[in-house]
Amino acid sequence: MSVHDKVNKKTGPYKLLALDGGGIRGLMTLEVLAKIEATLREGLGRDESFVLADYFDYIAGTSTGAIIATALSLGWSVEKIQGFYKESGKAMFDKAFLLSVTRKLVYKYGDEKLSNKLKHAEVFGEQTLGSDKLKTLLMLVMRNVNTDSPWPVSNNPKAKFNDPNLPDSNLKLPLWQLVRASTAAPTFFPPETVQLGSKEFIFVDGAITPYNNPAFQLFLMATLEPYQLMWPTGEDNMLLVSVGTGLTPNINLELKTRKMHTAYNAITIPGALMLASQTQQDLLCRIFGKCVSGDPIDGEVDDLLGAKGPLESKLFTYMRYDAELSNEGLKKLGLADSVQLEHVQKMDSVEYMDELERIGKAIAKKVKPEHFAKFLQ
Repeated sequence: MSVHDKVNKKTGPYKLLALDGGGIRGLMTLEVLAKIEATLREGLGRDESFVLADYFDYIAGTSTGAIIATALSLGWSVEKIQGFYKESGKAMFDKAFLLSVTRKLVYKYGDEKLSNKLKHAEVFGEQTLGSDKLKTLLMLVMRNVNTDSPWPVSNNPKAKFNDPNLPDSNLKLPLWQLVRASTAAPTFFPPETVQLGSKEFIFVDGAITPYNNPAFQLFLMATLEPYQLMWPTGEDNMLLVSVGTGLTPNINLELKTRKMHTAYNAITIPGALMLASQTQQDLLCRIFGKCVSGDPIDGEVDDLLGAKGPLESKLFTYMRYDAELSNEGLKKLGLADSVQLEHVQKMDSVEYMDELERIGKAIAKKVKPEHFAKFLQ
């Protein structure tokens, strides 16, 4: 089915997939996706030629999720994406520093190797957001530094800024550059300068927006009038699957106020805001959707499985696959003795990809055939 067919799909169910950011921890996401792909193949009686682009209508991703989402939309199998990550992981986090004293900028990693990987003909090549090789609707999240705003861009041909007759149509933007922009985590990678019509914009990682978890934004872009898809809702008519890369709370029960100095706040506040935004997106999905899978949000609201909420009927069926990367979280996954917490919390832990995969496999056990039973169409 082409993007055009999916845009104009007359009847449901409509199936959405949202993928969080998190650097090399995307390997965890891929283990969950591998289990979903295998579950769907079995449930639909399909062979290994069946890929997630054959099932999902709209796929969204932020940062590392943008890499995975784009590859999935192009019809890659999960196994192929896993191979790309294992082969390219160290190149993504190239230790060759980019240092400019005159501009007073320091980035932990250079971007040339990652850019070259993404531009390679066997990866994204010179394809644009409007490429007919994309098999699903695709939404990628980045932050426009010049306009100080989140930019969730999609290949929805009905969207306001996607008119191909516009000189600055978003559909003319190169896929590799959008993905590179979405992964440009401040202090880790240089920003990406993108030419759009006659203007240049500086983009950085979509994680520096409220949409590092893009799930609820994806739902809005599939249903709100301004985006012009306006897919009908209902718990039997729309499925939203959200996959995380591990929540990383900065738990320190021994913290003293005297240690909360300027440097401490500069280091911890961005992560705190990102964690809060991720949790809020998840919470909104569980309130407006019928949640059939997800860990507890917190000690008060728990997991909201079966909760009615403020609506007479739910707008979609929702499942969230993720885990907390804390000592307690690893214990719940049965990995307290085989995974070192300090090895897996960082987004650039390329030396410990095997441990990340181990966590992903443990999270993937939460994927159950019954979660998809009503949506095997």
